[in-house]
Amino acid sequence: MGMWKGACWIQIILFLFHMNLTISAQEIDEPHAQNPNIVIFLIDDAALMDLGVYGGEARTQNIDSLAARGVMFTQFRASPMCAPSRAMLLTGLDNHQAGVATISKVLPDEQRGQPGYSLSFEPGVNTIARHLRPAGYRSYVTGKWDLGSTKGALPDNHGFDRSFVMDGSGADNWEDKSYLPYYPEAPWFEDGQAADLPDDFYSSKFIVDKMIDYIDADSSAAPENNPIFAYLSFQAIHIPVQAPAEFIAHYDGVYDDGWHELRKRRFERAKEIGLVAPDAPLLPIPDYLRRWENLSTTDQALYAARMQVNAGMLEAMDFHIGRFVSYLKERGDFENTIFVVTSDNGPEPSSADDPRTKLLLKLNGYDTGIEGIGGKGSWGFIGPEWANAAASPSAMFKFYGAEGAVRTPFIMTGPGLPSGVQNHQPVHISDITPTLLDLAKVEPLKSGKQFYGRSVLPAVTDSNLNTYEDDEPRGLEVSGSSALYRGDFKITRNMPPYGDGNWGLFNIMADPGETENLLPENRALFADLYNEYRLYTSQVGVLDMPPNFDFTKQVTKATQDAILSRNQNKIRVVGLLLLALVFIVFWRFRKLFFRRKIQGPR
Repeated sequence: MGMWKGACWIQIILFLFHMNLTISAQEIDEPHAQNPNIVIFLIDDAALMDLGVYGGEARTQNIDSLAARGVMFTQFRASPMCAPSRAMLLTGLDNHQAGVATISKVLPDEQRGQPGYSLSFEPGVNTIARHLRPAGYRSYVTGKWDLGSTKGALPDNHGFDRSFVMDGSGADNWEDKSYLPYYPEAPWFEDGQAADLPDDFYSSKFIVDKMIDYIDADSSAAPENNPIFAYLSFQAIHIPVQAPAEFIAHYDGVYDDGWHELRKRRFERAKEIGLVAPDAPLLPIPDYLRRWENLSTTDQALYAARMQVNAGMLEAMDFHIGRFVSYLKERGDFENTIFVVTSDNGPEPSSADDPRTKLLLKLNGYDTGIEGIGGKGSWGFIGPEWANAAASPSAMFKFYGAEGAVRTPFIMTGPGLPSGVQNHQPVHISDITPTLLDLAKVEPLKSGKQFYGRSVLPAVTDSNLNTYEDDEPRGLEVSGSSALYRGDFKITRNMPPYGDGNWGLFNIMADPGETENLLPENRALFADLYNEYRLYTSQVGVLDMPPNFDFTKQVTKATQDAILSRNQNKIRVVGLLLLALVFIVFWRFRKLFFRRKIQGPR
């Protein structure tokens, strides 16, 4: 009997011990069993090599640290322009399927209102925020939206729980102010309602501050600790290029040797870190760009300063990204967070050197000179020469189908991903949403349009797998600037003014700078790839461009129309005043004329 009681006690003790181990294991595993948080840091207009980890001059230690613990992709492609890329990033669709085929400034009248060309998300389009909602995610967005602000177009109608966004191509980084004279104001919205900015506003700081405010507020109200999807969409480094003076100062002298030297220096660095093959050629400086040595000493100093501000703006953004990462660490969320860092397209070539542009900017309270550069009232830009240099080792820049427009940085890190590796798989921006859902183990919604992109996770975690096989094409098109990739080859067309509107064929693995057009000797291959491109345009709903379409002329027309529309009342008032003045002058001289006629000659 005593032995039986002893055995019972032993069994009870063993049972309790087992239960304690089970509870302890559950407590240890529970944070990891929860869906991971997802954070996207989207940079605006950053070239492939702008970030430190990709060989650039900017001090981006926080982004570099994320890359060191995750995957750095070398063959990522976005679209040539901001809004189409953002649509693809958030939906996993092609930009035409999403409804954002292009941007408003280059939309010809023939395409306006057509399916795919509404320039905001169309019916049947689900954002990643909508896909994540059934899994309990709380979704937030702060920063640039650029996907429409008409009824139903803002983030609160597309799955985001909280949002503070600017719906425009850009805005001032220091003030609540439009960055171009044909926009009446900077269109900022909070949760779908027009909103004002704080007095101490600086865009990168505010975007992080507001995101932290939203997460803190929800954490207090919802102790169940829902997983987070945070989309921080920075204005850096879109024009106007502006940054705090302490960051700009870090780059004194860095760009004094000019854009030719920067292009060569980045190219050599690209070979060192594996972005291009050691024997890859570098495209010569195009004839349509100025030579650094032909600039006056004064102009050289001004342009070097503009590039300093550009690097300073990147560093300021990285500093605030570091603040957000530290915040997640303090919350205990860092280890269970997937981070994405990428750019919507390549460097911005737009310039304000034209006297008419300078005058318009002056009327809007901006100065383009070196005095106070980067600060309030300074309208900074790098122009086509620096953009071409920044895009090294690629050709051209934003707005075109060339690699300088679409080959951008892409970093992904977090649970379920390898650490500290380069990945040379081809990846498209429409692959990001399917990949994040795959990583988070969240099933996409069955309703609505199905993904154009695909998850790259299998190929990232298993080097024996490919995301795209060599015979699978991948197309893109924005306002006639087009490309189709298959295997090592690419066909592309770049529209005027910097392109000629003609197609070319390139081996982008051997020749990433697109220095040699292979089309004349490979017409059969080109015809095969062009047929694949036409299948792509039919599948996603690409409309042909009007005859003789010119990018610059279209932008000029859109600008003039916007200025006239914005200033209609002023124009009417001025017109009436001029008409009254003419009438008064006419009436005055009419009296004198008749008086002389009556009096006759003396």
